[in-house]
Amino acid sequence: MNKSFVIAKREYRAAVRTKAFLISLLLLPVFMGGGLIVLTLFKDKIDLSDKKVVVLDYSGLMGEHIIKTAENWNKNNIYDDKKEQISPLYFIEIVHPDTVNPLQQKLDLSNRIRNKEIHAFLQIGVDVVHPHFGEEQSRIFYFAENSAVDNVREWLSNVINNKIREMRVVEFGVDPKKINDLFYWVGTESMGLLKVDSKTGKVIDAKEVNETQAILIPYFLIFLMFMMLMMSAVPLLSSVMEEKSERVAEVLLGSVTPWQFMMGKIIGGLGVSLTTSTIYVLGAVITLRKMGMSDVIPYDVLPWFFAYMLLNIIMVGSIMAALGASCNDSKDAQAIQFPAMLPIILPLFFMMPVIMDPLGKLATGLSLFPLWTPMIMLLRQSTSVTIPIWQPIVGLIGVVLFTFFCVWAGARIFRSAIIFQGKRPKIGTLIRYIIKG
Repeated sequence: MNKSFVIAKREYRAAVRTKAFLISLLLLPVFMGGGLIVLTLFKDKIDLSDKKVVVLDYSGLMGEHIIKTAENWNKNNIYDDKKEQISPLYFIEIVHPDTVNPLQQKLDLSNRIRNKEIHAFLQIGVDVVHPHFGEEQSRIFYFAENSAVDNVREWLSNVINNKIREMRVVEFGVDPKKINDLFYWVGTESMGLLKVDSKTGKVIDAKEVNETQAILIPYFLIFLMFMMLMMSAVPLLSSVMEEKSERVAEVLLGSVTPWQFMMGKIIGGLGVSLTTSTIYVLGAVITLRKMGMSDVIPYDVLPWFFAYMLLNIIMVGSIMAALGASCNDSKDAQAIQFPAMLPIILPLFFMMPVIMDPLGKLATGLSLFPLWTPMIMLLRQSTSVTIPIWQPIVGLIGVVLFTFFCVWAGARIFRSAIIFQGKRPKIGTLIRYIIKG
């Protein structure tokens, strides 16, 4: 086993002393949180250009109200306290609907949008105040080049629907002065659970939680584990293949056994992952504490993270090293790499369903499948939902047993294939290596 550590030491030094390792160490946080950083930097950078909207009001009830609301908006809502513009000016143009050839009229307006003469046009159905479900005359249509993510559409929708509500309550004989109270919306705030301080015994009141916090921690831990696999375990396939094709493996096998050779490379990758993940986890903990968000740090989940990560890297690393030993050249490695990586990538597609329902049958079933347990079970544990303790324990036992199997099977393939040249990696051949050794 001492020779395995010698190889591991060589692999570790070769990895951490390279410029590529330092660059990846710096760039990984950018890849993980780049979207959040950009969103934070540009959250106040909005389009302040004037928005001219044409309104086709078939109901004949909304046009003037929209114009007056836009004028009031332009007068009172587009500047902040520092007199800096924070919202665009809205200009409304009322156009009489063409009931003879409406498609031609809407085509002409669409061309005006393409020519940048107007920003959008709005079609208001004739029965919008008293709608009939599903009928076009009861609907509101917003036409623009980027209508699905257009803030102007949301603004117009609020203006029109507020007016529709006012008209309805007046028809019902409600005092107009009470309209504001009638439609004042009281949101339901999301709160965590109360708990008892283990040191003082005092009850700690619940704190407000948001979707970002609920998703950010699981996302960070799972993505970090995935990146560690991509940095340490997956490259073993090409690394072993290169040493085999360049006859380096034959030289090393004169001094070490195939088992020692394979385990040395896996342990070396394991050291790189531990170094990198420890730096990132400590950095994240320090950052959250500095931001006053220490209460969202999942200290109870971090030991599980490192345990799952170590087992996952050993498990996947054994498979990748064995597949690399069965390859003869880069073409073989390229052909087999994606099918080998697919089981590692698949858990990422289930992230949101698992986060939304950590106790559901889908999440529970996936988390007890040994190959996916490290990522899916960790994802469930990092949410705010309490997972039954037997599930992580059973999952961990399953991962340990499956890891032993992967190491055993990988070692038999590695020992049988590392010297052979010319045989392409086929499923039948690999199974024969596992069975017969």
